[in-house]
Amino acid sequence: MNITIFFFGKRAGALYLHSMYINCTKRELLIFKKIAKSAKDLGVPCYLIGGFVRDKIIGRETKDIDIVCVGDGIQLAHKVAEHFSSTTEVHFFKNFGTAQIIVDDIGIEFVGARKESYDFNSRKPAVENGSLEDDQNRRDFTINALAISLNENTYGELIDPFGGIEAIEHKTIKTPLEPGITFSDDPLRMMRAIRFATQLQFVIEPNTYKAIAQNAERIKIISKERIADELNKILLSPTPSIGFDLLYRTGLLQLIFPEMVALAGAEYIDGKGHKDNFYHTLQVVDNIAQHTTDLWLRWAAVLHDIAKPVTKKFEEGHGWTFHGHEAVGGRMVPKIFTKLKLPQNEKMRFVRKLVELHLRPISVTKENITDSAIRRLLFDAGEDFDALMTLCKADITSKNSYKVKNFLANFELVQQRCATLEAKDNLRNWQPPITGEIIMQTFNLKPGKNVGILKDAIRNAILDGEVENDYTKAFDFMLIKANELGIVPLNS
Repeated sequence: MNITIFFFGKRAGALYLHSMYINCTKRELLIFKKIAKSAKDLGVPCYLIGGFVRDKIIGRETKDIDIVCVGDGIQLAHKVAEHFSSTTEVHFFKNFGTAQIIVDDIGIEFVGARKESYDFNSRKPAVENGSLEDDQNRRDFTINALAISLNENTYGELIDPFGGIEAIEHKTIKTPLEPGITFSDDPLRMMRAIRFATQLQFVIEPNTYKAIAQNAERIKIISKERIADELNKILLSPTPSIGFDLLYRTGLLQLIFPEMVALAGAEYIDGKGHKDNFYHTLQVVDNIAQHTTDLWLRWAAVLHDIAKPVTKKFEEGHGWTFHGHEAVGGRMVPKIFTKLKLPQNEKMRFVRKLVELHLRPISVTKENITDSAIRRLLFDAGEDFDALMTLCKADITSKNSYKVKNFLANFELVQQRCATLEAKDNLRNWQPPITGEIIMQTFNLKPGKNVGILKDAIRNAILDGEVENDYTKAFDFMLIKANELGIVPLNS
C-alpha cells in the first residue's frame, strides 16, 4: 500500500510540484486516517514528522510514528485512542507535553508543536508553544525536519523547509540552522549526527563536521547514560567503525572513552613497530558485526585489546610485546563499564570473560596440544564457547590472505576437537561431582583454604584426565589428597 506525498522543489529557478510514493502498510494508512479524523474533530492541524517520514522515504523499516500538532498533543492522543479498542492506553507526560499509544506493535507518539531556547550550562531547553515552523526549526538535522500533512485540505503534502529530501538524495547529515548553535544548545546532537552517519552510511556535511570538532568539549554536560545509549546504537550498526572513526577524528572519543583512544598509533624503536591497535580494533568490530547482532559480543570485540597500551614493552632482540594484556584487559572491563554507565551484571561478566579468554583458542591451535588443554578451554568458556570462537575469528585482520586462511583452518580444527571432547565429556556446563558442601561434611570443615585446595585438586585431576568424571572415583581421589594434606575424615 502507498501514500502519495507532494512537495515543491526548484529547477532552473522555477518551482515545480513533485509527487513521491512511500510504502505504507494497510494498518499504517488506517492509523493516519484515524489521526486525521481526530485532529479535524479537535480543530488542530497535525503532521507526520521526523524519523518516520525519513525512514519511509529512505525505505528503512520503522515501527514508530511521530505526530506533531499545533495544539495539545496529549488531548489529541486521547482522542485518537477512542478510535481504537477500549484497552488502548494513553501514556502521557504532562511536564513534557507528550503522549504515546501503542496499536498492535506500532508506537505512536504525540507532541504539541513548540519552540525552544537553551541555557549554555544545560541541554534542557525552555519550551513554549509554537508553530509547525518553530517545531521544524528545533529539529536536529534536515533529514529529521521533514513533515507530511494529515490535514484535510493538504493531506499528503510534504513540508521540507531545509532541503531534507535533497540531503537524503545526497546522503548528507546537515543541521537545519547554524551547526555551531545547534550543537552548543544540545551537545548530544553531535553523537546523534555520528550515529545517523553510521546507521545510514551518510556523510556529515563539512560545516556540520567542523562544528562537531569545535564543540566537542560541550559533550561534558551530557549524562553518561545518554552517551552510552548512542555508543550502543553506533555499535549495533552494520559498520560500527564508521562511527568510532568519526568520534575519534572529531575529538569526542578522547572525552568519552580515552581508554580506546590510547590504542591509536604505532611506535617504532630500531625500525621495529607494532600495528595501530585502534584501527585493528575497528576492523575486528566490523568483522564481528558481519556474524552477530549481539551487543555484548560486539563490546567484547571493542575491548579485547584494551590493555595493550598499558602492557606494551619493547624487548631487545624481539620487538614489541603485550604480555598479559588479556588478563589486565579483563580487570579493566568492570571499571570501563562503570565509567560508561554500562550494566554491572552478567553482560559485563560475559564481556570480561571473553576478553580474558580471547588468546586461549590460538594457543590450542599448536601441534601436540593435549586433551587436557582442550578440556580446560571448554570448561573455562562454558556456554560462551561459540561466542569466544566468533570473537577469535573476527580478530584475524591480516592483509595476507594465506595467513588468514591458515588461521581460520586452525580454528576449525580447534572447534572439531572441542566438539569431539564435548560430546564425550559434556564440559560446557560441567561442575565437578564433588562439591564444597560434600568436602565440608566429609571432613567437618568450615569454608576456608583447605576446602578450596581440595575442590581445585579434584577439578584439575578430572580436567587433566587423571581421574574419571565419576562421583566414586572423584571421592576416592579426594580422600587421598586430603590425607596428603593431613585432613582427616569425620568418621575415620
